[in-house]
Amino acid sequence: MTKGNAFVLGATGQIGRAAVRALVADGWEVTAASRRGVRDEGWGPEVRTVRVDRGEEGALAAALGAGTDVLVDVVAFDAGHGRQLTGLADRIGSAVVISSGAVYEDEQGRNFDTQDEPGGFPVFPLPIPETWRTVTPSDFSYGTRKAALEQELLGAGDRLPTTVLRAAAVHGPYSPGPRELWFVKRALDGRPVRILAEGGRSVFHPAHVDNLAELIRLAASKPGTRVLNGADPQAPTVAEIGAAIDAAMGVRSETILFDGPPGKDWVGYTPWTTPHPMVVDMSAAERELGYRPVVATYAESLPATIEFLAETVARRDWREAFPGLVKYGVDFFDYAAEDAWLAAR
Repeated sequence: MTKGNAFVLGATGQIGRAAVRALVADGWEVTAASRRGVRDEGWGPEVRTVRVDRGEEGALAAALGAGTDVLVDVVAFDAGHGRQLTGLADRIGSAVVISSGAVYEDEQGRNFDTQDEPGGFPVFPLPIPETWRTVTPSDFSYGTRKAALEQELLGAGDRLPTTVLRAAAVHGPYSPGPRELWFVKRALDGRPVRILAEGGRSVFHPAHVDNLAELIRLAASKPGTRVLNGADPQAPTVAEIGAAIDAAMGVRSETILFDGPPGKDWVGYTPWTTPHPMVVDMSAAERELGYRPVVATYAESLPATIEFLAETVARRDWREAFPGLVKYGVDFFDYAAEDAWLAAR
């Protein structure tokens, strides 16, 4: 006996692949929807695939047909997508939608849009509860668009019960912007040194895709209108992450730490680098869903991620393969700049 029908929108993305696997294992009949309609090699024949471009008029409604018991949307981005889902509320029993920790701002109004300004990085309470203040919804940035998405969905909770999951720094295979590449590529290149700004103490709470998939699985079985954080049980520093990756790859390197922001040419900067920690509270998910992480430690998640990254960069240039890293506007592997910094040190 199945639990019902589950429709996963964005199924071939990083989170979507894991969500499909978790829902199938839990007894759901899953339709995996993506723009190309392709299959993941890890899915069994019981997974139905369908091509859907949500931007095409009527495409999502046609794909849903008579409807679904739960819709999981891992690629919803803005208020328009929120209205798209609520407009189909008569065909959707409940929804689970991925948002982001980027919606949070501190008491001074600092958020991830102000982080590059002098003194502009937010200072959050630790850990951040779901009740903490968020940015004003608008179409200005990634964070404000996610806030607008949340506003649309939560405002229609009486018609479409929706669990909004605010994901932290997502990691695991198939990432379009894998932060781990900063360390993995250095190991692959035989680079003997890692230079870390902010004393290597930066913390940007990670969220493994399998832990997010577990939250999706639990929320699908317990419909409701709620906001929950999504993150791992551990929040390691960037220095601890580097040590764990080196250990997993069997390499030894020297780590050089310096206090303060990155140096000239962004030496010491990583995709985790922050002057203040960002850690979210997971107690609400534990209380409301009975959530327990399926990936307990950061280190145990690394082998699959490293294998994916090593195979990818062996075939393609990192800039082509990982557009999510390119958007930082930084050459993360400018070894000449690092050598010059070391020589002047």
